[in-house]
Amino acid sequence: MDNSISHPDNLIDHPGIIIGFTIVVIFMLLLDLGIFNKKNHIISNQEAAIWSIVWIGLSMIFSVFIYIVTAEASGLEKFSQYQAAYWIEKALSVDNLFVFILVFGYFNVPRELHHKVLFWGIIGALLMRAIFIFAGVGLINLTFLPEMNLFGQDVKINAVLTIFGFFLIYAGIKSWFADDKDDHEKDFSKSPGAQLIHKLFKVSKEYNGGKFFTIENGVKMATPLLVVVAVIEFTDLIFAVDSIPAIFAIAPDDPFILYTSNIFAILGLRSLYFLLANFIHMFSRLKFGLAIILSFIGFKMIIAPFYHISSPLSLSVVGSILILSVAASILFPIKESAK
Repeated sequence: MDNSISHPDNLIDHPGIIIGFTIVVIFMLLLDLGIFNKKNHIISNQEAAIWSIVWIGLSMIFSVFIYIVTAEASGLEKFSQYQAAYWIEKALSVDNLFVFILVFGYFNVPRELHHKVLFWGIIGALLMRAIFIFAGVGLINLTFLPEMNLFGQDVKINAVLTIFGFFLIYAGIKSWFADDKDDHEKDFSKSPGAQLIHKLFKVSKEYNGGKFFTIENGVKMATPLLVVVAVIEFTDLIFAVDSIPAIFAIAPDDPFILYTSNIFAILGLRSLYFLLANFIHMFSRLKFGLAIILSFIGFKMIIAPFYHISSPLSLSVVGSILILSVAASILFPIKESAK
């Protein structure tokens, strides 16, 4: 018996939309790096706001294409899956911004080099997320348990999705009670990413503009900028452990929806960083909203064999929690304790 998850209108079967997505992403990355950010410079709030609008706009336009392409079979469902996966990843990515700020501060990265670090960090994220998502969908298809009768229902339980569900509930509870001071006291020089660069290369003590390598006394050495990129890459890898299982609850049958929503959310993360870096204190209660979202998604995974929570409903729940947590942050901010 074939227990793999399937859908009559899986987007992976639409080569046109795949090609279109690929062309848009490559074009925008070349435009970003080759024209608008060819020279290292400090990103202004205005520039960050424009790019944030561009990336969010492109993502929303793409979701409309998804609706049009799948309208006859499951347009609203696929549209809602994409939107839910996008906003979940976007919200969880905001949590990354706290760590990025700390990493840049710890290594004293010049402000004009922040964009370059994030750009190459995101290139690595594109590759890692593709591996995680497509391998994950394949693994899910291989881990269905034999059909069984539980609570008077004939159900097919997926071992991986159930494990992910319990893990996300645990991650949500852990996130709720996490102490932000732990991140502030973290020694990022001991990050596996930093240690890897120090094992592979000799590292200079000074930055050399936007260069990853420099020559000192006739010896080729890595600059601290390469170390920072490695730390950012490893940080994203850690965050992917939460975000990737979370989006599997939304569309385990369609890796293309998961990947495209994930990539659009990540690509907009750089501009969001520059836009929110000075206002990050306004999201002091967001972590509680994210904790609830992770737990909700985990619960959805666990009960999926017995009861299906539709994608439109999931999108409504996620959106409401995000709006409420941001509103609570603005209206009832958590004051930092005196050091």
